[in-house]
Amino acid sequence: MFSMCKQTHAATSVEFAISCRFFNNVEENLVVAGANVLKVYRIAPNVDATQRQKLNPSEMRLAPKMRLECLASYSLYGNVMSLQSVSLAGGMRDALLVSFKDAKLSVLQLDADTQTLKTLSLHYFEEDDIRGGWTGRYHVPVVRVDPDARCAIMLVYGKRLVVLPFRKDNSLDEIELADVKPIKKAPTALVSRTPIMASYLIALADLDEKLDNVLDIQFLHGYYEPTLLILYEPVRTCAGRIKVRSDTCVLVAISLNIQQRVHPIIWTVNSLPYDCLHVFPIQKPIGGCLVMTVNAIIYLNQSVPPYGVSLNSSADNSTSFPLKPQDNVRLSLDCANFAFIDVDKLVISLRTGDLYVLTLCVDSMRTVRNFHFHKAAASVLTSCICVCHTEYIFLGSRLGNSLLLHFTEEDQSTVITLDEVESAAAAAAAGAGEQQQQANDQSPPQLDEDQVYDVDQHEAPSQAKSRRIEDEELEVYGSGAKASVLQLRKFIFEVCDSLINVAPINYMCAGERVEFEEDGTTLRPHAESLTDLKIELVAATGHSKNGALSVFVNCINPQIITSFELDGCLDVWTVFDDATRKPSTARQEQHDFMLLSQRSSTLVLQTGQEINEIENTGFTVNQPTIYVGNLGQQRFIVQVTTRHVRLLQGTRLIQNVPIDVGSPVVQVSIADPYVCLRVLNGQVITLALRETRGTPRLAINKHTISSAPAVVAIAAYKDLSGLFTCKADDVLNLTGSTGTGFANSFGGYMKAEPHMKVEDEEDLLYGDAGNAFKLNSMADLAKQSKQKNTDWWRRQLVQAKPSYWLVVARQSGTLEIYSMPDMKLVYLVNDVGNGALVLTDAMEFVPISLTQENSKAGILHACMPQHANSPLPLELSLVGLGHHGDRPLLLVRTRLELLIYQVFRYAKGHLKIRFRKLEQLHLLDQQPTHIELLNEEETDEAESYNMQPKYVQKLRYFNNVGGLAGIMVCGVNPCFIFLTSRGELRIHRLLGNAEVRSFAAFNNVNIPHGFLYFDTTYELKISVLPTYLSYDAAWPVRKVPLRCTPRQLVYHRENRVYCLITQKEEPMTKYYRFNGEDKELSEESRGERFIYPIGSLFEMVLISPETWEIVPDASIQFEPWEHVTAFKLVKLSYEGTRSGLKEYLCIGTNFNYSEDITSRGNIHIYDIIEVVPEPGKPMTKFKLKEVFKKEQKGPVSAISDVVGFLVTGLGQKIYIWQLRDGDLIGVAFIDTNIYVHQIITVKSLIFIADVYKSISLLRFQEEYRTLSLASRDFNPLEVFGIEFMVDNSNLGFLVTDAERNIIVYMYQPEARESLGGQKLLRKADYHLGQVVNTMFRVQCHQRGLHQRQPFLYENKHFVIYGTLDGALGYCLPLPEKVYRRFLMLQNVLLSYQEHLCGLNPKEYRTIKTVKKMGINPSRCIIDGDLIWSYRMLAHSERNEVAKKIGTRTEEILADLLEIERLSAIF
Repeated sequence: MFSMCKQTHAATSVEFAISCRFFNNVEENLVVAGANVLKVYRIAPNVDATQRQKLNPSEMRLAPKMRLECLASYSLYGNVMSLQSVSLAGGMRDALLVSFKDAKLSVLQLDADTQTLKTLSLHYFEEDDIRGGWTGRYHVPVVRVDPDARCAIMLVYGKRLVVLPFRKDNSLDEIELADVKPIKKAPTALVSRTPIMASYLIALADLDEKLDNVLDIQFLHGYYEPTLLILYEPVRTCAGRIKVRSDTCVLVAISLNIQQRVHPIIWTVNSLPYDCLHVFPIQKPIGGCLVMTVNAIIYLNQSVPPYGVSLNSSADNSTSFPLKPQDNVRLSLDCANFAFIDVDKLVISLRTGDLYVLTLCVDSMRTVRNFHFHKAAASVLTSCICVCHTEYIFLGSRLGNSLLLHFTEEDQSTVITLDEVESAAAAAAAGAGEQQQQANDQSPPQLDEDQVYDVDQHEAPSQAKSRRIEDEELEVYGSGAKASVLQLRKFIFEVCDSLINVAPINYMCAGERVEFEEDGTTLRPHAESLTDLKIELVAATGHSKNGALSVFVNCINPQIITSFELDGCLDVWTVFDDATRKPSTARQEQHDFMLLSQRSSTLVLQTGQEINEIENTGFTVNQPTIYVGNLGQQRFIVQVTTRHVRLLQGTRLIQNVPIDVGSPVVQVSIADPYVCLRVLNGQVITLALRETRGTPRLAINKHTISSAPAVVAIAAYKDLSGLFTCKADDVLNLTGSTGTGFANSFGGYMKAEPHMKVEDEEDLLYGDAGNAFKLNSMADLAKQSKQKNTDWWRRQLVQAKPSYWLVVARQSGTLEIYSMPDMKLVYLVNDVGNGALVLTDAMEFVPISLTQENSKAGILHACMPQHANSPLPLELSLVGLGHHGDRPLLLVRTRLELLIYQVFRYAKGHLKIRFRKLEQLHLLDQQPTHIELLNEEETDEAESYNMQPKYVQKLRYFNNVGGLAGIMVCGVNPCFIFLTSRGELRIHRLLGNAEVRSFAAFNNVNIPHGFLYFDTTYELKISVLPTYLSYDAAWPVRKVPLRCTPRQLVYHRENRVYCLITQKEEPMTKYYRFNGEDKELSEESRGERFIYPIGSLFEMVLISPETWEIVPDASIQFEPWEHVTAFKLVKLSYEGTRSGLKEYLCIGTNFNYSEDITSRGNIHIYDIIEVVPEPGKPMTKFKLKEVFKKEQKGPVSAISDVVGFLVTGLGQKIYIWQLRDGDLIGVAFIDTNIYVHQIITVKSLIFIADVYKSISLLRFQEEYRTLSLASRDFNPLEVFGIEFMVDNSNLGFLVTDAERNIIVYMYQPEARESLGGQKLLRKADYHLGQVVNTMFRVQCHQRGLHQRQPFLYENKHFVIYGTLDGALGYCLPLPEKVYRRFLMLQNVLLSYQEHLCGLNPKEYRTIKTVKKMGINPSRCIIDGDLIWSYRMLAHSERNEVAKKIGTRTEEILADLLEIERLSAIF
């Protein structure tokens, strides 16, 4: 069985976040990683366009509300295990250190020339002698970087340290070394250039023979040599052995002398509590470190005695370390995350989602005397925390949406001088007592998105202000006398932005999509055949209070409001009337006219409450219209026919410009106030709107561009992003390496010297050079520093002046950019249709004085060779998307595909930009429709002046459809392209089999922010985008929050309702204990500081897909302690009035009491019945009727049905039951292995999964009533999920396991190695890299007009999987011909492409096992992600690869397109 595995929805969870200068040394970015995805964000002001005009960035005191904008995204062939950043010597930007399993380390940096990640160095430590005999993949390679960037370390296999030294860029050291040693011109001169020196290994056992089981490892601050702090547990213990052995952890500090490679131990602390989790170094001036345990926090410093507090009463019994109980606090720190927001403050995010601020209270001797906790808010359950820009905090999460919070102190005064501090301290001493009282009464509010809350906060005044005063001052004068007085201060946290996350996908199923009819009533799904069936994918995602139901849609299905037939219409536009004449300002945004172009005439419609045709207007109607648009801030309308350009105000004609050049106008592009026309013979004419003495006129520009070689496409562009510039200083201002104006990594210590010289950026932005020299007092200095800290957002608010450009493509395949209105050539790309990864200026190195008409041709020929036969560009579009158009995209449509490029800044050349390819969309289908060669002679001159389908523009920009701006790509595979202020490119296909001929945005009283389109039937459809979906996601998704953990989910097709098991958690004080013969309930009270265990309450609810709300009064509460282990819809033979099968809900449960009480469970069977709904409550039409409920002899672990009988896993047996007269009667049973957790059936075969002992195949023979073992897998395997692979008449068994692999087994009794069919044969295996718990399968069927014959996927099913990291993908059986082609392609691509981070896809996709298997990997599953990267290659590279494997590019692309079509069914 040949198959392919492809991920279609990338992982969305976030596991690591760091803040570093990724792009340049000026701007700080947030780098986020989760599973195999790495993303780079920046924090940008979220100001809308109208406000932005009024703001003066240098005068704003408070930062505006911020948002996260994604600037780059990378997908890796390996899961990120650790992420750190380092500033290397002489680097223009920071480098990233990323580690991967088992012991790989890559050092990456942005390559400014191509905006891709380049690998600086690779380090690999997976040789067998370093492994030391470990075959399992248990150890996470942890990376840590020295704060002074002298070296980095990676812990591999828990036994060894890799030290990676970095070269310092200190020229003084080199001179001293040169004096000491004789200068040899040895080859080492070359080595000394690289910033990373040779790595070496230290075995931990050599440092100390007991050093093992490392819990945490950190670098200390402020030591002359890099100093490591290692927290480890030499002899392990566990909670059950505390009475015998407790306090087993040890903390040791090691100094690394990198030159001599000697590593003395300089400090040791023994007998720390056994449940230590982390150690955190504290910066000077406090110093020392904090050790976090599950139940306590301990401050350790070399010179002073330790100070520790216990956070709950469990710490008192489990350790003999001296701890002081912390008042008013009852916490547990397991699974908590920590981040320092100041030298003496940390934010702690607990596993419940609560955020606490912890302050270290320090006395005059700089030792910690007290801890103060304050509950700040309730937020998302975090997996990592990162502080950026000193006042923003990012909470990354795997279980909910990641959040960006802003925290501020409530008092806004910048500086308090020393005498003020003393008086404030005295005042605070008086008021502290009362404020303390109030503080305890307030309960912090829940923090969901868009809420604000305060944080009360104790704080020593000297600490509070010393951050803002020069530190040396304090050291000299000190204000120690008052330092012990506590002053109360408040922090305010508010949510700025959130990143959508659909992980973890606990369970998913397919349901039918509910359609909406024209008048808004719901249209019931009635599917007669498979091709009509519209299914949607519903997943139970998230955990605890972040739990939600996510509804995924793969293709947008627009809601059609109305449609009417218009024969012969080829194109449609909508325009605004003169906005100044409208009575009310509210209606300004609504379209007033709709123009439809036919072959030789035009229809003009007025659109108000209703749509009517109007006559006798200034619009011409007896000629075909090529383009209609608004000019002059939407006051005028311009209509272009093949022979004229007409300027109108409302319906009144102002001017008519005839275009008499012996050839028709075929394309128009407008960038207000310019109108650019392309004539069929290759000329370009530009007109500009002038308003002289109040009369608007279109004036023809006297500057022209040469018309040979003929121009084949144009696009006018108004730039608001400031990227299109010819001045060098604009670029240098952003990429200059003067980072002096920015505070150090911790809002802490300002350095006085850098401020004394004139800042370049400061001058360019604010022209304020005088200030830098007139510093009078410390207070001014601190104020200036605060201003400096805000430069990053002020710089982003500076508005660029609009500039105008014309992009032109010629018959020779070149792309040229001209500046308007002077029409100077500033940029030239050769062979743009080839689709290179980066488009560069071919004139970069040509002196600009040469580019006069006479020598231009010579230069163009000399620039670069053309690739043979690369496709010609047919249409161009350059649009500013993103936030206020600051992310320009260049779209180039060729005959075959659409190339999407993003503009990025580049410091060389005339125009300071380059283009980087983001995506490549396939447009050509099997039947090549209207593709004509451009040099063919026109048959009839008059005919060429008529409208022809080939002139219709396929790329339609819209600025507001459903609140989003973007581009609609018309044609055979229509799709929307969005790029919002979130910064990620989203491409969503339009559902529907039809081709879209043309498209226009349409905003009307009745259709707010909708759109119009023509499909193949000449029907004009007026539609809106469904509002309940969020389109700014990898797939359009709807998240329905549940505030509890969703578990199993099934779709009941008969009643069209979803049934969902939910789990709520609450603390329990009672438990069952065994008293000899029976169990008894006993209640515990352990005092107020004890943390009680969490118990689960399960419930089944019904959810209607029409409103996505829970159906009232139709839920089942399960008993306390009763856990739902299995839930399925089963078809049982119906005993009663009619024969056949009936669907029931069957639920298997288990009572989890304690380990000494035998497990027992229940089987529940329910039926959903429809009743008359209560008046006014249409949702109450469902009730649940109990058919059967009875306690069983063991836990019910899995459920299914086979030929009308019920199959259950009960303890270690599988039973088959028959439902008769409301009772279950046993039919057959068989013994199984350890714990069966999943059963699926097909016909009379039962496929079962054991949690340790792999899979078995059972067969039930109804006539003999016997259940027998047909075949099984002999090797142990921890199975997580199972599904059938159906390939026509072949049946495969698909298994996912704990090591994140996908394995396919087959039953082949003829094969010799199957021992006559007793053994299932492993036929294919593949490493997915993410845990899969849930799968379902869908039959492949053809949809759409263009059906490929013969259909190769007849009767094949593809399996859709969802992972715990929020990814979705599918596994599809391939026809042998396609498989062979893909396999050869895969082998060529492995060596053809460069590997990001040096990760080899073949190694990543090879099956991973804990124990070494006696068999070789079977492979046989194609890596779809690698094959799809073929689409992104340039045209010439594709042809080269196809030639190597002896096929044609078109065949490979047709295969890819067909598979894409099959999978786009949701």
